[in-house]
Amino acid sequence: MTDQKMNVESFNLDHTKVKAPYIRLADIKTGEHGDTIHKYDMRICQPNQEHMEMPGLHSLEHLMAEMSRNHSDRVVDISPMGCQTGFYIAMINYDDYDGVLDLVEGTLKDVLEADEVPACNEMQCGWAASHSLEGAKRIARGFLAKRDEWSRVFA
Repeated sequence: MTDQKMNVESFNLDHTKVKAPYIRLADIKTGEHGDTIHKYDMRICQPNQEHMEMPGLHSLEHLMAEMSRNHSDRVVDISPMGCQTGFYIAMINYDDYDGVLDLVEGTLKDVLEADEVPACNEMQCGWAASHSLEGAKRIARGFLAKRDEWSRVFA
């Protein structure tokens, strides 16, 4: 491991010290007109020990991207981490950490009620064959079951 500071915030995070599941504020960017983007690290799986399988992760991404916007118009993006251990959530002009936890909780409860994955077809998705509604629900159920741990990042 290098002591050199990296440009990407999460590359400076010691992944051996965190304890998933958690949601943490990872970064804040301020635009030239004063808008702020708050980026949250929603870590579902313990880094380097477990990961989400791609069909479930992919479906959870579609479900959260669509359903989160029913809870807030401040959601800019919800995107999966390449390591398959979590998601990044970007919010504009919204710095209420507890509100983000509530947003995630409400969205995941919606996921559990879903009977289909939104935009799960070749016209709207780049890999429509790679989806699992049940996999997405399994991930959501597991993360929701540990709701009381989401604010604790380190063991």
